[in-house]
Amino acid sequence: MHCFNSAAAGKVPPLPDGRRRRRPRTKRWRLRRSCRKQAAAAAAAPPFTQDDLKKIAAYKAVELVESGMVVGLGTGSTARHAVDRIAHLLKQGKLRDIVGVATSMKTHEQAVSLGIPLSDLDSHPAVDLAIDGADEVDPDLNLVKGRGGSLLREKMIESVSKKFIVIVDESKLVSHIGASRLAMPVEVIPFCWEHSRRRLVDLFADRGCFGELRRCGKDGEICVTDNGNYVIDLYLERDIGDLKEASDRILRLPGIVEHGMFIGLATSVIVAGVSGVTVKTNVGGELEVDYFSYGDLRNGF
Repeated sequence: MHCFNSAAAGKVPPLPDGRRRRRPRTKRWRLRRSCRKQAAAAAAAPPFTQDDLKKIAAYKAVELVESGMVVGLGTGSTARHAVDRIAHLLKQGKLRDIVGVATSMKTHEQAVSLGIPLSDLDSHPAVDLAIDGADEVDPDLNLVKGRGGSLLREKMIESVSKKFIVIVDESKLVSHIGASRLAMPVEVIPFCWEHSRRRLVDLFADRGCFGELRRCGKDGEICVTDNGNYVIDLYLERDIGDLKEASDRILRLPGIVEHGMFIGLATSVIVAGVSGVTVKTNVGGELEVDYFSYGDLRNGF
């Protein structure tokens, strides 16, 4: 009787009737099968919603908040998650002695309702860290913000922050400012706002500019900012060009309060996408990019 040495032969012998014998299921086979199952389960899992991605970016930013900090609290649907998270960590005792500086009355009301201590720039002129969303982010981390109407207070607080962390989902990334074809807001005083609108449109007529007064609510009432001003929304068919030059031209017009371009202010941008989180950081004028896969992160949101 022949004794088969599988180690020597390197293959599984056939059965007496000629059928191939099934190879023993090894640990490696079971591991591959397990990996295939996990991959299939991940593929079958429901995708993140846009609000999920906003929350993920916000939570990642709050990891940078430390006890004793003065924190600029942003405005909008993404920043709201960061404020909620800070309040939660304060209640858990994982953060202590946080002072918030709100960028809008809406954020102020949210923070008060959650028990976050608040102050202002008069009492705390230096802000350690600000967290806020953005409407557009270009490859150089320049932003368009303020479609929620809080651009002036946002810029006042975020421009004096030692670190300004921007939180977005990947839909907010653009090739250049204005590429989304959404509005670039400009805050103007109410007096002769139509005159201001016309002058803004004339400034960028060669860019195919159209401007309209922002209205809100079912009745189409004029939107009024926390500062009692109006907002002119500018829409451009073509690239606005040099951002600093565009900024200077806008701000030189009498009656203009502020615009929604945030040029060179962002320290880092945290981008939540369908496959992971990307952190883009400006380090001495050079852009550093770190990527974090979700892994089991889905279970936390």
